[in-house]
Amino acid sequence: MYRQGRNYENLNKGIFDGTGTYDIPRLFPEHCNIKNFIGFNFAKTCKQPYDKGLHFFIDDYQFTRLWSNPDTYLELLQKFKCVCTPDFSTYTDFPKAVQIYNHYRKHWLGAYWQNNGITVIPTISWSDKASFEWCFDGEPVGGAVAVSSVGTQLNKESRLLFMDGYNEMLARLQPSIIYFYGNVPDGCNGNIVRLAAYQEKFRDKAEVL
Repeated sequence: MYRQGRNYENLNKGIFDGTGTYDIPRLFPEHCNIKNFIGFNFAKTCKQPYDKGLHFFIDDYQFTRLWSNPDTYLELLQKFKCVCTPDFSTYTDFPKAVQIYNHYRKHWLGAYWQNNGITVIPTISWSDKASFEWCFDGEPVGGAVAVSSVGTQLNKESRLLFMDGYNEMLARLQPSIIYFYGNVPDGCNGNIVRLAAYQEKFRDKAEVL
């Protein structure tokens, strides 16, 4: 009965239309005109979520529970104007299987949320050029996207990897708007709306005080 019900990896809750070699769940393009985003770690204490977006540019351990218990957080996420897909890590030193699994989990949750009436902004991430074979699978063309440069500008190699993926994203997805978390490196084109990283907000508040 367990196997017949496919009661594992959330497949009992939905198997979505997949794309690419790995059947990555497809997301539909969304358009959300908003500048005020907060991290998922502040979602429960947010007083006015209806005019805010929610991002996951935080440590993975703070949102893995969304994958383990997706139904538990639906009502909370539905309160926000839009929600980015979780930024499960795809570091270059991760085994490829783990990177692809994290990309799949990101898209399964995004498709599940869209299916439950949530406006979903896909978070685009990549590791190296080899990841281009699958890291854009399931991503919509022509809609809003979110990216982060945090941790990608530490050395010349990581900066080049970021720009390679960013330019590939522009060519393939042609996003209408790019919600950009962290500093925007020189050479990044597109309709960018910059989102201040948490440490910047904390610093700015301290300077005002």
